[in-house]
Amino acid sequence: MVRYAHSYGVQVLVTLNTLLHEDEYAHAVALAHAVYKIGVDALIIQDLHLLDFDLPPIRLHASTQCDNRTPEQVKRLKELGFKRVVLARELGIDEIRAIHEAVPDIELEAFVHGALCVSYSGRCYISEVLAGRSANRGACAQFCRMAYDLLDSSMNEVLDEQGEPIHQRHLLSLQDMDRSAYLSELIDAGVTTFKIEGRLKDADYVTNVVAYYRQKIDTIIPSSHHSIIHSFTPDPQKTFHRGATDYFLHGRTPHMANWDTPKSTGEYIGEVIEVRGNTLRVRLQERVILHNGDGLTMGNEGFSVNGVEGSLIRVNKPLSGSRYTGIPLYRNLDTEFIKSLHSERRIPVDIVLSETENGFCLRIGDKERMFDYVKEPAKNEAKALDTIRTQLAKLGDTPYIAREVRIETKPYFIPISVLNEWRRTTIL
Repeated sequence: MVRYAHSYGVQVLVTLNTLLHEDEYAHAVALAHAVYKIGVDALIIQDLHLLDFDLPPIRLHASTQCDNRTPEQVKRLKELGFKRVVLARELGIDEIRAIHEAVPDIELEAFVHGALCVSYSGRCYISEVLAGRSANRGACAQFCRMAYDLLDSSMNEVLDEQGEPIHQRHLLSLQDMDRSAYLSELIDAGVTTFKIEGRLKDADYVTNVVAYYRQKIDTIIPSSHHSIIHSFTPDPQKTFHRGATDYFLHGRTPHMANWDTPKSTGEYIGEVIEVRGNTLRVRLQERVILHNGDGLTMGNEGFSVNGVEGSLIRVNKPLSGSRYTGIPLYRNLDTEFIKSLHSERRIPVDIVLSETENGFCLRIGDKERMFDYVKEPAKNEAKALDTIRTQLAKLGDTPYIAREVRIETKPYFIPISVLNEWRRTTIL
């Protein structure tokens, strides 16, 4: 995996960000040495006692589990040898800027997308207290995603804005972070790395969301280091999300939690007009097309599409009608979109063929090989040059794509099989 990632110029960071028991340190240190030996670029750690052991000379990043919220904390971590600090999710833009100004010579990594914990980063103890499962050891029971009653000091139920008791609502279930509209602002504040939370997410989520942010970043900082082809239009609402909030980036905001459900809500597609058994009559937004197997949600109710006839949707289970009339309808699984997900990443390289005393030199990007070969002048010079250019550019399923092919030789005849072999040998 490291070799594959490095072939694309991508770093591999290994998370070792858990608090350790005394008898686990030896194994953790051995693991650090093992991943360093195979070329891992950095370790992300939380337990600072690891620094007291004989770690390899590997780059260290301080996990967000360290609750990195102040300039003093970040300065201390830099003094301990950390090269990058993953900031707490709860920081606002002014707090991030203040940290950068106080400690300008350390990399700052900030979350921009994904699930949020209701407590401060690395400081949630509810799972440990109630279930003996520590979130600081990767065993969170996710009590923040459960349903609760809201009671006042006299143990009476509190009423919501509609006068209904707040009973069995998901009061602690925060919406997902989405800071895609503020990437330039984060860069200006000193953030060097954007972090997308991906715990328990599938490949469809990663493909879609990472592509979405890659395109956003490329409009801010154009890159010549990669060429990416998408078979789809990235849209974070099309894969797992619970709604969107920028969290505390611009101060405390209302309605950061989704009281109705802790599950994926998906994209808003319209409104329910009427429900009869397993049939919904709906008013869909323009350009929304439903497909069999699509997943739909209304409040905390989820179901799938079995058929569509105009404004009528048949679903896979009966629903009791009146309480759903007039409420928003969401799609949290778009089967056709999921089928379309495909991304292809290539690294643009220049290809140069030049002469040597005994043959030729082929350079592809930063890779170069010499080949002894008898130089035979071409009878059809234009065709020979075209053949060389065409064959050397065929990089196939390698990580590379030809940006430019330069032939710095006289027009020689070189068989296609020889050119192909030179290309394959050089690109290895």
